[in-house]
Amino acid sequence: MGIDEYGGGQGPQPDVLVVTTNDVPGYYVQEVLGEVFGLTVRSRHLGSQIGAGLKSMVGGELRGLTKTLVQTRNQAMERLVEQARARGANGVLAFRFDVTEAADVGTEVCAYGTAVVLARE
Repeated sequence: MGIDEYGGGQGPQPDVLVVTTNDVPGYYVQEVLGEVFGLTVRSRHLGSQIGAGLKSMVGGELRGLTKTLVQTRNQAMERLVEQARARGANGVLAFRFDVTEAADVGTEVCAYGTAVVLARE
């Protein structure tokens, strides 16, 4: 598997800039639109659970689960960006992920942050 299968984030020229910081150098916050989030819950199929169980006995990375989690995080982030865009934002500040188990049937991933309108200084 290549590095593209294990990464995420935005491309070089996003229309909604998502950052983990509280500000963006060269910009000021013109308007705060409020919290936005993207949420997804993924279940694991039986084959990956059995494979993960066997792999955990000998140790090492669970590549199938890693790939699934990357895809899940990317989907949550895409949904956050869609929500921010729909509210008129061109930026999301203080971006974070929250990952939890969802009732023993899957993994819940929530991407969240503060939607803002940024303007160049």
